[in-house]
Amino acid sequence: MSSAAGSKVVVTGATGNVGTSMVRLLAEDPQVEWVRGLARRTPEWMPPKTEWSRVDVASEQADLAERFAGADAVVHLAWAFQPTHDPAKTWRTNVLGSIRVFEAVAAAGVPVLVHASSVGAYSPGPKDYAVDESWPTHGWPDAAYCREKAYLERALDIFERDHADVRVVRMRPAFLFKRESASEQRRIFAGRFLPGPLARPELMRFLPDIPGLRVQALHTDDAAEAYRMALRRPDARGAYNLAAEPPVDAELLSGMLGTRPVRLPRTAARSAIAAAWGLHLVPASPHLFDAVLRLPIMDCTRARTELGWRPERTATDVLQEFLSGFQQGAGAGTEPLRGHKVG
Repeated sequence: MSSAAGSKVVVTGATGNVGTSMVRLLAEDPQVEWVRGLARRTPEWMPPKTEWSRVDVASEQADLAERFAGADAVVHLAWAFQPTHDPAKTWRTNVLGSIRVFEAVAAAGVPVLVHASSVGAYSPGPKDYAVDESWPTHGWPDAAYCREKAYLERALDIFERDHADVRVVRMRPAFLFKRESASEQRRIFAGRFLPGPLARPELMRFLPDIPGLRVQALHTDDAAEAYRMALRRPDARGAYNLAAEPPVDAELLSGMLGTRPVRLPRTAARSAIAAAWGLHLVPASPHLFDAVLRLPIMDCTRARTELGWRPERTATDVLQEFLSGFQQGAGAGTEPLRGHKVG
């Protein structure tokens, strides 16, 4: 996709956390002629220059090539986090559905594919220094999310070998938050039994400080801007790490919330999560917790130098906005992002 006017872009998973930011940015871009948003449920939200197409990428009956016809680029964001107790189901949607998207891009002759990979695709790595895009992408095999993201990295290796005429970009963002995603992410990771006080940080006196729990965050709009920049640059290809500074740990969070960090052994934290997950009290699995403790800190130099990308918000800004939305049950006008008050 060049920077010439009249570009046409298809976005899969267009009603989710990243999809809504991506569609909005593209709809506001004067160099984009139209945006086609693909989702399982069409929303009432109608941004300019946007048309909706109801489709499930996991369905073998879905004619994705027909939906991609005439597009200059496909941005693939569709992803299912649940059910965590049924990894075969998420595999069908995330892995097999993604492979169908890749095949349809080739069949429709779309010249650009931007794929939403993740920090979760990376093999275990350091927490005290940052790694670049050459770090191995074998994931943490015990966690379905990481296993699926890593598998798709291999699938794209083969796709690029077989379709050298398609420019493939792999975005590897950190954890993505915005105010409007608060209710969705509460449902995905914490579930409907989340105690009310946890939605009100002022009532929390202590914050667990778990060894290894040091991760990166990024505002969803900043991630979407990087995706848009990659679409506009005809020389952009390969992988790009995306994250804001500073890295997030218990010290940073306790300072934000006005709480005191209390050291909690990994085994105790994991046992509590495993018990709650086993009882179907929380959707987030202990396997994902294991993976988060092993994720490397990412170096984002390549995105800065090649794309000219810099996040507008710090990780602290992102979390403050998200926590505000969390307390207020914030959401947006799509089914995945519907708001829900807690506590």
